[in-house]
Amino acid sequence: MSSAGRWQWLRPALIGFRDALMLPAWVVGLGLVGVGSLARDVGYPVEVAVLSTLLVWAGPSQVLFFASIAAGAAWSAIALAIGFASLRFLPMTIALLPLLRRPGQGVGMQILLSHYVAVTAWTEALRRLPALPPEQRPSYFLGFANALILVSALCTYAGYYLAGAVPIPIAAGLLALSPIFFMTSLTVGVRGFGDGLAIFLGLALSPVASWAIGGGFDLLAAGLVGGTIAFAVQRWRRRAMAGAKAGT
Repeated sequence: MSSAGRWQWLRPALIGFRDALMLPAWVVGLGLVGVGSLARDVGYPVEVAVLSTLLVWAGPSQVLFFASIAAGAAWSAIALAIGFASLRFLPMTIALLPLLRRPGQGVGMQILLSHYVAVTAWTEALRRLPALPPEQRPSYFLGFANALILVSALCTYAGYYLAGAVPIPIAAGLLALSPIFFMTSLTVGVRGFGDGLAIFLGLALSPVASWAIGGGFDLLAAGLVGGTIAFAVQRWRRRAMAGAKAGT
């Protein structure tokens, strides 16, 4: 293999890194400023706060981790709670991996790609990857996601030393940036009636699921039920339109 062939993966990775730095990485990073502050409040060093961003890579789970430590919870209970809180990533990973697979790709690479699945990385990947050649998608995704993690780690570090200096309303607003960006990206990525209906039903069913289920499973249940209904309606519409065309 030529030298150019060995390094052909670098260009899409750099493009992904650049695209993330245009805005998404900063939205995610600013949302993790509070994680650094929380780690300092519970008495953990800045290295642990940054390491939690690099390894856990999920703001709500990191907040749950440090808050549980502050409450004196047992380590087994903390691990179980974080595991349940991260269940939402399973269907997201299942939906995204078909876009990232390519011939000859090993299980180790797929596990590595799965580690980077998070809310912003997932929504932006679903929106951006279909336009790329299949062989460039893993490199682009890794470049994009690593930019998110790098900026998030830097913001976690900054938040550790800004603890107490950021007013509570601003800190709360920063935490809300990520879900707002998630909803915006999800709406922009709508490609048909079924997608729009799934988003609408997910939002509509969330309060009901929170009241009826709660415990971290409400969003999973609302998404599963809403997505299933939207999928069934979309299939029915396609069959009806195909039948109408056949009858003309």
